[in-house]
Amino acid sequence: MTISQAVVKRLYELCAQRNITINKVSIISGVTQSTVSDIVNGRTNNAGVATIQKLCDGLEISIREFFDSDLFDNLEQEVK
Repeated sequence: MTISQAVVKRLYELCAQRNITINKVSIISGVTQSTVSDIVNGRTNNAGVATIQKLCDGLEISIREFFDSDLFDNLEQEVK
């Protein structure tokens, strides 16, 4: 799994835990719906740290909590 795929899965996990939609995350975080859509639909492979921080702020979690998931344990090497 790539980091981009793990970020998307983590966003979906956090939404499911809170019973909210991806669209709601965009609203509560102040990240544009098009940016969130590009992330979850794989149109961008680089969700910036600042964007992830805004999403975390909207979800009321720290960036450390965001990445505290088994999804990020065995990622594919991005640079070969």
